[in-house]
Amino acid sequence: MTELTQNPIAGSAAGDNTKKDHPLWSSRMAFILAASGSAVGLGNIWKFPYITGENGGGAFVLVYLLCIALIGIPIMIAEVMIGRRGGSSPINSMRQLAQRDGLSKRWIWIGGMGMLASFLILSFYSVIGGWALSYVGNSAGGLFVGSDTETIGAMFGNLLADPYTLLLWHSVFMVLVIMIVARGLSSGMEKAINILMPVLFALLLVMVGYAMSTDNFADGFKFLFQPDFSKLTTEGVLTALGHAFFTLSLGMGVMMAYGSYLPKNVSIVKTAVTVSVVDMVVALLAGLAIFPLVFANGLEAGAGPGLIFQTLPLAFGQMSGGVLFGTLFFILLVVAAVTSAISLLEPVVEWFEEQKGISRLTGTLIAGFCVWGLGILTVLSLNLWSDVHPLSMFERFAGKTFFDLFDYFTANLIMPLGGLLISLFVGWFMSKQAGENELSIGNKLAYKAFMFVLRFITPAAVMVVFIYNLA
Repeated sequence: MTELTQNPIAGSAAGDNTKKDHPLWSSRMAFILAASGSAVGLGNIWKFPYITGENGGGAFVLVYLLCIALIGIPIMIAEVMIGRRGGSSPINSMRQLAQRDGLSKRWIWIGGMGMLASFLILSFYSVIGGWALSYVGNSAGGLFVGSDTETIGAMFGNLLADPYTLLLWHSVFMVLVIMIVARGLSSGMEKAINILMPVLFALLLVMVGYAMSTDNFADGFKFLFQPDFSKLTTEGVLTALGHAFFTLSLGMGVMMAYGSYLPKNVSIVKTAVTVSVVDMVVALLAGLAIFPLVFANGLEAGAGPGLIFQTLPLAFGQMSGGVLFGTLFFILLVVAAVTSAISLLEPVVEWFEEQKGISRLTGTLIAGFCVWGLGILTVLSLNLWSDVHPLSMFERFAGKTFFDLFDYFTANLIMPLGGLLISLFVGWFMSKQAGENELSIGNKLAYKAFMFVLRFITPAAVMVVFIYNLA
């Protein structure tokens, strides 16, 4: 299949404005790589290691894996199913499915919230991707060699304090993303993913191989895989639950958009499980690559968000071959960020492309420029506007900058609410026959088990996270 392959269900609902010619992924593997690229981002390589370090290691990892199985996979299956059945952008897919099943038009808010989340997340995600781009040059230039904690900390602090440098790298990152997405499904995203994902896996394996050569690899392995439940707190369990949701790109409209390009003969269940397994493996490999270096250099595993940009550069600066492996690591971080970023831009671009008279190039430029512009608020939040707190009249948001608010609303409100509504829509409202036809599980007992999890366990778990975040 090529870019001209048509999805026969796109545009089939009366009165919608979607295009009838809808491209499809060329193969199941293309979708797996793309969805894995979306899931495998900064969340796996930047966030997972530091939250694992903060929450005691192995016990946290075990809870995280259980959350992926009970929450992540069912919601991913539901999102992809909605996307493929609707064959359009998240908003138009929800509109069509609601029309077909005689449901309220208000269900389109699920698609709208997802697109809003992806738009907001990309605006600050691009800034963090710019940090990684900056650090590639820093490492390659040998700036970490022989540096102490104070020097490394000052380097990161100086980067955040300079709005012009941040804006430059934010702009470079967004240009890369826009160039890929503007070329379309097969010529742009699929081609880029086919190159970037193997590069990401190769770089990650090189880093793990290097970690295995250190004397502290066994310590890192033990930290990740030997549970010590005395170190696991209630907050740690909820953090694992929330991260399982975030890392699979759920509630962002991404899996709906990518699912709309999925051919009918591809198993949604098998594909979603494969993507989830790839995501988990990459997170664990990232831990195996990072923690041995942390322990080998006598550093703190629970160093928090600065683990990647402050603690690891110190390790790279002190070890043999640190310039090479430090550069490779930050290239890995950039690749992971780009594969996620293109998936975050796609839902909005797909919606623009469905409007009359808007080409993909025009839609990408409009969406990309708006995201870039919104990202300037994050840039300024880190320096010139660090004391600007737009919602300080509310006690909950006191002290939060624009960057903090974007992160809070997406991670704590929009995404969990979107995931909850998705599970309720597919589990309780969408046509049962349509669900059976799309999933084609065959085994009735397995289908009933899936529906039970989606109807009861998944919503309950998401509600726990949602209520906890609002408390």
